[in-house]
Amino acid sequence: MPRLRKRLRDLGAWLGDAPSPQSPPFSRYRWRRLLTYLITGYVALGVTLAGGEEIARDYRFSTQEGLLAGAVQGAAVVLALRRPVPAWGLALAGTVATAMAARPALVTGPLPGPDWPWGTPTLLAHITVLLLLALRVRVSGALVALAGTALTTYLVQGALGAQRYTSTGFVAVALFAVPVLVGTALRGRSEARTQLVEQTTITAEERARRTLLEERSRIARELHDVVAHHMSVISIQAQVAPHLVDDPSEELKENLAGIRQNALEALTELRRVLGVLRSENPEDRDDPYGLGNPGTGHAPDAPQPTLDRLDVLIENTRAAGLDVVTDIKGEFHGYPPGVELSAYRIVQEALSNALRHAPGSTVRVEVSHFSGGLHLGIINSAPRRPVAPSPGGGHGLLGMRERAVMLGGSVTATPTLHGGFIVTAFLPRDDSTAPRVPGPAPAPAPEIAPAPAPERGNGP
Repeated sequence: MPRLRKRLRDLGAWLGDAPSPQSPPFSRYRWRRLLTYLITGYVALGVTLAGGEEIARDYRFSTQEGLLAGAVQGAAVVLALRRPVPAWGLALAGTVATAMAARPALVTGPLPGPDWPWGTPTLLAHITVLLLLALRVRVSGALVALAGTALTTYLVQGALGAQRYTSTGFVAVALFAVPVLVGTALRGRSEARTQLVEQTTITAEERARRTLLEERSRIARELHDVVAHHMSVISIQAQVAPHLVDDPSEELKENLAGIRQNALEALTELRRVLGVLRSENPEDRDDPYGLGNPGTGHAPDAPQPTLDRLDVLIENTRAAGLDVVTDIKGEFHGYPPGVELSAYRIVQEALSNALRHAPGSTVRVEVSHFSGGLHLGIINSAPRRPVAPSPGGGHGLLGMRERAVMLGGSVTATPTLHGGFIVTAFLPRDDSTAPRVPGPAPAPAPEIAPAPAPERGNGP
């Protein structure tokens, strides 16, 4: 048994777990490769045994000579699986040698003589070799092999032929053109399919990269307001500071003026960056549920939202048809504007996805305040109504993760046991925060009749 298992492993390694340049045709699936080997081996065995007997009988060879000629053709068929060009040369050379060896006896024999120079065994073997060759080499190579076979047939039959046996050159060349045509067509189809798969993969990668860049651009546009606010405060403070000191020195005035000038220049550069990031017709995702998603063109000059506006967001979600409950834990300590903006957008996107993919569900929004950061949990139950086709094609989960990674936090999104979905996020107060307090375990979603988890596409 160990030896048998080793033989089977060797056979598996020989067949290969994946297609390679040396694999036979239809090598994408392992069973097809094995079937190709079996059929080719059967043809080779038939050509060697039955073909050898027929060659010995028709060409008046001895049994040993007939089997030798058949074995040459069978070996060419097997060799064509791995080395089709040498196999073609071997099959053609074996046919010519067999025909020339049989010619003296056939000239003096009775009428009618056998098929010459292409007998049935050699014809079948050469068709198989040409088919395998056309599947493995370029079109030009297959045509060259066909032309070489036709030219050799013409020279043997026309220049060295005789009048006392049936010449099969024209019929043989016509039959040889068929496997070359079929093999070339199958090879072209396989190459076209491979190129299509490669192009599809490249397109998907480019789409994912473009989506990531769009999300980062949108986040940068939102953070522009936060940075601009701080720069404006610096400029104003630098302008007011000299008036708060009795008899300020010239050096102090000069330094404060320099600070204010640098702040104003930074604001100018920020406006230029924002002009580059914004376009006349931004292709951000739609907001079909009226939750005020960014990038929709509504109130472009409005200030960026913070955690103080979560109540308004939740009320809008309830008005859109979801039953939303909130659970606030801990004491609000105040967070940097970027953290509050990202927290608001994560909750907003999770509620929007719940509206889109779980209509009629119950949603629980948890906000937990810790000394090290902010923990968010948005859990929705299974949908109560059939999920309609999504009216928008956003990339919510990608945007959530980008926001969290930017702040040194993390986001997870997984389905629940009851057919719902849960999104959790932790945003540290600042990047130097070492602990990542996950907060208490979220409460389970309300029990509702089991339903299959919705397919969420790109969003959670």
